[in-house]
Amino acid sequence: MPDLKAQFETAAEQAQQLKKRPSNDTLLLLYALYKQATVGDINTRRPGFTDVTGRAKWDAWESMKGKSRDEAMQLYIALVEKLKK
Repeated sequence: MPDLKAQFETAAEQAQQLKKRPSNDTLLLLYALYKQATVGDINTRRPGFTDVTGRAKWDAWESMKGKSRDEAMQLYIALVEKLKK
């Protein structure tokens, strides 16, 4: 699906240029969807307890486990469209 991939890449660029910074929860969701769409299921160990940010990102990505790359791309695109409004 080259069209979906192009839309996803455009949405990723637009996410970097949002006028208002999203909440931390929304940023984690964007991160998790992006990683699931580009890498697939999480493939690393959970960071140690001293890496609070790393653990939050790992947990967010882990919550996407099992979603297909196409589904993650579609959800990412929809979220960026919502944030642009």
